[in-house]
Amino acid sequence: MPVSSPIPAGSRQRPVRHGAARVEDWFHDVRERWARRRGHVPTVVPYTGYGSTEWVRVFCRVLLSKPVRADETSSRRRRRREQGIRGWRSFTSVPVGDVPVVIEIGGERIEVLADRGGVVDTKVPAKLQPGWNRVALRVEGSDEVEAPVWVVGPEVDFGIVSDIDDTVMVTALPRPLVAFWNTFVLDEHARSPTPGMAVLYERLVRAHPGSPVIYLSTGAWNVAPTLTRFLSRNLYPAGPILLTDWGPTHDRWFRSGRAHKTENLHRLAEEFPHMRWLLVGDDGQHDEELYADFARKHPDQVAAIAIRELSVGEAVLAGGRTKAEEHNAGVPWVSASDGATLADRLSDVDML
Repeated sequence: MPVSSPIPAGSRQRPVRHGAARVEDWFHDVRERWARRRGHVPTVVPYTGYGSTEWVRVFCRVLLSKPVRADETSSRRRRRREQGIRGWRSFTSVPVGDVPVVIEIGGERIEVLADRGGVVDTKVPAKLQPGWNRVALRVEGSDEVEAPVWVVGPEVDFGIVSDIDDTVMVTALPRPLVAFWNTFVLDEHARSPTPGMAVLYERLVRAHPGSPVIYLSTGAWNVAPTLTRFLSRNLYPAGPILLTDWGPTHDRWFRSGRAHKTENLHRLAEEFPHMRWLLVGDDGQHDEELYADFARKHPDQVAAIAIRELSVGEAVLAGGRTKAEEHNAGVPWVSASDGATLADRLSDVDML
């Protein structure tokens, strides 16, 4: 089967990079050579994607890891691929940047290039049926893996965008330590779900059949497998998790979490111009400000904004809170401390 490639000519040449990015690339190159000498091989860690019946957005990351032993059963191999590399090891694993990744979907094979951090975030054409689909991913020297993709039907006009920390998951840590916790937490059992939120999301999905649930967070791609298991274990609807890659970019010291959320919100507005979104977040970060700004710019694409109110202790740990009345969003705005009360208030504005 021929491989088509959307990689433009010259794309393998890196842009002029920030000094910190050059240092990071050098460090990764040293670690990659060391890991390969130890026998580690490229491994594709698949993430959940989304799309329409005409295209899909595919996510994965290429890391070096120990090869699968020949005596491992097929079920263990599958579980290792699905779970990825756990806990702190996901941050000490070596990314493989600028490597070709072959995507097979709908009978077509397309080659794309992972970025300098080993991440693939690409939009490819595909003719698929609404609902769950599978995308095959492979790099040279690795086994083929599959990534789930949620395809939104053309008749679907409602979706949910949800924050994660302090919205669906109780973090209960000072905000500066959240990143450290998310980095080094061993597994999903050490985290607590926000009361009533999983039931709220399930009710929303039942009330709006076929609607996507997209989790938008400033966390790193390294924790995607852990977050996916947490959501599944606590009965949240399955859906793509839009994360970012920490560290320096080609033009700045650190990536902007706010910019990451803003860019993805506006991208969803462009990709699904006919849809209206329920935006769910908390009042301990910048969710209220970001959502209100998005609603002012895209009033016809926001069904409502739902804000989980942190407790006094959680608000102190989060660094304070803002007030909903400070934002003129022009759309229905509800807030409560738990999912059950949010459900009641969303019912009042005809969301349930």
